[in-house]
Amino acid sequence: MNGAEQILLIILSTFLAIFLLLGIVILVMTIKLMKQLRHVTEKAESIADNAEAISSFVGKAAGPVAITKLLLGIVESVREQTNKRSNKNGK
Repeated sequence: MNGAEQILLIILSTFLAIFLLLGIVILVMTIKLMKQLRHVTEKAESIADNAEAISSFVGKAAGPVAITKLLLGIVESVREQTNKRSNKNGK
C-alpha cells in the first residue's frame, strides 16, 4: 500500500469508529427515554383509573343527593304552607 491508501484507510477507520460510538450512545439514550416514557404512561393510566373511580362514585352519590334535595324542598314547602295557615287561623 502506498501513502495515499494508508491515509484514506486511517480516515475511514476513524469515521467508522466515531459513527459506531455515536450509534451506541444514541441507542443507550433511546432505551433510557423509552423506559421513562413507559413510567409516565403507567402513571397516566393510574391517574385515569383513579379519576374514573372518583367519577363513578360521584355519579352514584349524585342520585341520592338530588333525591334528598327534592325531599327537603317538599318538606320546607309543606312547613311554609302550615306556618301560613296557622298564622291565618291565629289572627
